[in-house]
Amino acid sequence: MTTQDDKGAQTDDMGYVNYFAILGLNETAKPGEVRKAYKKKMKDLVNEIANTELTEERRSHYLLEMAKLNAALYILRDPKLRDAYWNERQELIDLEERWREAEEAGDDQADYLRRQYDARLRNFLARYMEELVLDAGRDKECVEASNWDAAHERHASRLLRFYRQSLHQQILERLPYFDLSPVHIDWDERKQTVAALIDGSRT
Repeated sequence: MTTQDDKGAQTDDMGYVNYFAILGLNETAKPGEVRKAYKKKMKDLVNEIANTELTEERRSHYLLEMAKLNAALYILRDPKLRDAYWNERQELIDLEERWREAEEAGDDQADYLRRQYDARLRNFLARYMEELVLDAGRDKECVEASNWDAAHERHASRLLRFYRQSLHQQILERLPYFDLSPVHIDWDERKQTVAALIDGSRT
């Protein structure tokens, strides 16, 4: 279930990256509001980094946060890109719900919806959590605000792949086909079976 903060932005994206929430905005925000929120958050982040003793773990964390802010500006300031992103995200959420309902009802369409959902989920995460994030790091406005450079991109490429995979796993773990019963091993029975096999090999 999604909740909203005091600005109306969704705070629980359930793994479907919400770039409006990353900027503390809701989906009605205008490009000017996007730029203003981005500049403030990026400035705050850069200042925090400058005043923090960086470990490798913290450096990776800050780099990922910076990459997400850059992507939020890059995607949301462009009306066509923004609409495509938001529509794909909503369609994916709706498709998950349709699949859940079909699965619960034992509908024959459930397997078709599962395959359709899985393909669209992979495409969504690859495009909006990797491809366009890297594109944003080459954008002039993003580079000026974040000082993003080639070294950042090299490191971010690995981080983004890992982050995309972790989001994918987070989503899969709550879906119907992931709910597998834990394996139960009867150790006494297993000992008896092994003993019987050993005895059999001796005869």
